[in-house]
Amino acid sequence: MGLLAGVDEAGRGPLAGPVVAAAVILDELNPIAGLADSKKLSARQREHLFDEIRAKALCCSIALASVEEIDQLNILHATMLAMRRAVEGLRLKPSLVQVDGNRVPPLAVPAQAIVKGDAKVQAISAASILAKVHRDRLCDELHQAFPQYGFDGHKGYPTADHIAALRQHGATPHHRRSFGPVKVVLGLVPDPSLPVPAVRR
Repeated sequence: MGLLAGVDEAGRGPLAGPVVAAAVILDELNPIAGLADSKKLSARQREHLFDEIRAKALCCSIALASVEEIDQLNILHATMLAMRRAVEGLRLKPSLVQVDGNRVPPLAVPAQAIVKGDAKVQAISAASILAKVHRDRLCDELHQAFPQYGFDGHKGYPTADHIAALRQHGATPHHRRSFGPVKVVLGLVPDPSLPVPAVRR
């Protein structure tokens, strides 16, 4: 059959930071115990598996699409771009790429989408772990630079705390300007939480 690469992403929903994708080709002769959908694992489990995947996989690649690319292309196309970069960054060329979800990026090798693939295909599980841990680490770095936003906790997702920090402090250069709550803070669209002013006739 040849080499199988699993691909997954992390960070489509957050209001800040890049979207991260990973591609992994596992070594059948060097199995890794405990691979699962990254969302079902604890942060400690993910960190342990991150190092084990990097050590045991035949090859792996992590890539991203920047905030600027997300705002320019939209999040779906930026995610596909990050996935393509991850596959193209593999040291070995896979004969098949399996991608978590229902869409595949444009690739030079055969690819198939697998819904809930991160729970079904070990190589996709491994990719989901690499992408999640890498992005969480980027958010920890953002927290060091902008501690008032709490990136170490919400990881950029639109939690109540994050929205409150956005309203109080404004947007950082790392916030996605095409996302609704950020647009509101920047004054690009009306605030839906405020009453609409009555029109005088």
